[in-house]
Amino acid sequence: MPQLSLSWLGLGQVAASPWLLLLLVGVSWLLARVLAWSYSFYDTCCRLRCFPQPPKQSWFWGHLGLVHPTEQGLRVLIQLVAAYSKGFVTWLGPTMPLITLCHPDMIRTITNASAAIAPKDAVFYSFLKPWLGDGLLLSAGDKWSSHRRMLTPAFHFNILKHYVKIFNDSVNVMHAKWKRLVSEGSTRLDMFEHISLMTLDSLQKCVFSFDSNCQEKPSEYIAAILELSALVAKRHQQIFMHMDFLYYLTPDGQRFRRACRLVHNFTDAVIQERRRTLPDDGVDDFLKAKAKAKTLDFIDVLLLTKDKDGKQLSDEDIRAEADTFMFGGHDTTASGLSWVLYNLAKHPEYQERCRQEVQELLRDREPKEIEWDDLAQLPFLTMCIKESLRLHPPVTVVSRCCTQDIVLPDGRVIPKGVICLVSIFGTHHNPSGPDPAGAVYSPFRFDPENIKERSSLAFIPFSRGPRNCIGQTFARSTESKAVLSLSLVCFSCQFLR
Repeated sequence: MPQLSLSWLGLGQVAASPWLLLLLVGVSWLLARVLAWSYSFYDTCCRLRCFPQPPKQSWFWGHLGLVHPTEQGLRVLIQLVAAYSKGFVTWLGPTMPLITLCHPDMIRTITNASAAIAPKDAVFYSFLKPWLGDGLLLSAGDKWSSHRRMLTPAFHFNILKHYVKIFNDSVNVMHAKWKRLVSEGSTRLDMFEHISLMTLDSLQKCVFSFDSNCQEKPSEYIAAILELSALVAKRHQQIFMHMDFLYYLTPDGQRFRRACRLVHNFTDAVIQERRRTLPDDGVDDFLKAKAKAKTLDFIDVLLLTKDKDGKQLSDEDIRAEADTFMFGGHDTTASGLSWVLYNLAKHPEYQERCRQEVQELLRDREPKEIEWDDLAQLPFLTMCIKESLRLHPPVTVVSRCCTQDIVLPDGRVIPKGVICLVSIFGTHHNPSGPDPAGAVYSPFRFDPENIKERSSLAFIPFSRGPRNCIGQTFARSTESKAVLSLSLVCFSCQFLR
């Protein structure tokens, strides 16, 4: 057997067996990879020195736990933004840097970058994949571009007009519950819980034309949606649960899988039932007739849409988009509505002005219902909604992964491969920004005269750029206005300390 000299390792002559050679090749490859990673990591650390860094929690955990998703955590974020107004770097553990940008001038480069240069970061969004699939929120590349074009008509005002009637009906159910609770002696309500059920009720009707009556009785599907949202939020805060093979061994992971199956089975059943009701011929004419009769829902729009080559969405794609709409549309809208009512309760003078504006619009109209054309005639209510979204954006941060070096306006460079967090909350509260308002609630900040000279990136509750929220007109301009208008006509909100 041939001999192999390993004197350079102090081992003398040894038999050169194939297994030993394979081991040496493997060790050499591993060593080369470790050295390459070490050099790349060192280079990234050197290039990040231009970004200020707050004190670490510990040498190993880095800044993990510095900013919790709580009210106290947001106070800490405000302090960080005040100290590092142009952005800062934090570490998730010992090896993962995160660049946080919180100034309109700095976030422009990231928000305006194409989806290929600054795609959504897989680390923070991957937990949603088993639930939402390859829908608009999580897809990338050509598939995202194609689906974005195909779904845009679903949010055209001709489609949204039909939904206003649904919002009226759902909010009337919620108000009936409130009146019943008041008659029974209740003086306090968990506003978010009631509004969340109302938004889910509306979404089920808009997406599936399905009335679960979830505001009045328990719904397995609605309970699963709420459970999935809570489990995803919880998992983000547990670093060891970021690994799938560990997470799905835990009770939370098993609950997540069960809830996913329930939600998917419901959506699949609706899609299959809808396909069975379609005629064998003239599908396009059938769906267009439904649109003309104002009975077209989100599933119908997805069945009708085609890409530039005339190809329709698969059932799997339709399920992903419907589930994404349900996820993206209920919690954020409910949060936004709850905060507006909170702020109006703290400022009764603004609340009363909103109420008078709505009453003047509705006047002697019976029943008191909002119509599509009314939504553009509520300027002060709109200002109140926007100011509340500035103070309390439902989505506080969006993350992007830089696929190439990105140069910021001040010359600093975000290295390729680094995760960049666009802090919506931090941008809205930046004392060095173009509108250093802090925590003062002032709807007049959005008076048309006051926004002329302001950067368009000073207010980004629905993000900005090519991957902004496709449903922002649905949420802010349609549902929020309809719900708030009717609520202020029927009820008065008071702030209880």
